Amino acid sequence: MTEEFKLCIIIPCYNEEKRLDITRISLFLKLNKTTLLCFVNDGSKDKTLKVLDKIKTDFPQNVSVISTPKNVGKAEAVRNGVQHCNTSYQFTKIAYLDADLATTLEECVEISEQVNNNVVFAFGSRIAKIDSNIQRKFSRFLIGRVIATFISRQLKLPVYDTQCGCKIFEKELSKLIFKDKFISKWLFDVELFHRIISIYELNEMKNISKEIPLKSWIDSGDSKVELSYFFKLWIDLFQIKKYYR
Repeated sequence: MTEEFKLCIIIPCYNEEKRLDITRISLFLKLNKTTLLCFVNDGSKDKTLKVLDKIKTDFPQNVSVISTPKNVGKAEAVRNGVQHCNTSYQFTKIAYLDADLATTLEECVEISEQVNNNVVFAFGSRIAKIDSNIQRKFSRFLIGRVIATFISRQLKLPVYDTQCGCKIFEKELSKLIFKDKFISKWLFDVELFHRIISIYELNEMKNISKEIPLKSWIDSGDSKVELSYFFKLWIDLFQIKKYYR
């Protein structure tokens, strides 16, 4: 019988050979036997796959590694990982995180505990508070706040941070919202909100979802998203709005 995990965490990886923190990942896996890490090697050109295979060799029961033949972008890499887990493993909840672990694996597990009963979706939010450690480049923070305001208005939902790379879903919901390909490679998080709203209706979002302020989020400083994308993302947002209205 296939082992059932409490949580599967999808981690998309593109040329992450130098950013993957094997020590942190290994320590987490030693202490979290009911969590599966599914790494998606997204057509990396460096030795990312070799690093991932080493992690899998050390923790064969709790690590899955899949690869795309070419780079398909974060959205499709995450979608492939979710679909792989849904067809290959028994689990209760599924999440995704960025490979730099700006949000820690431990905090992802902690936030996943909020997904229960009527709550089918929880996500981290980079809200700087007196008792948190949120480290973001000021330029990206300013750009992020402008984008977040427009996204919130598009969704007609008072969400503070749709773009934080820590989101957790109940298994059955993940099957529905990751079934089809996304329009945008980087703003697919916004599409996920649209898809969830289409299932549960806008006025139910406050009952079935939770936005959780993170205790810690540390910008690694080498984001895969270029600042120049700030200009193209408005086209993506327009296309998303047009498609999901």
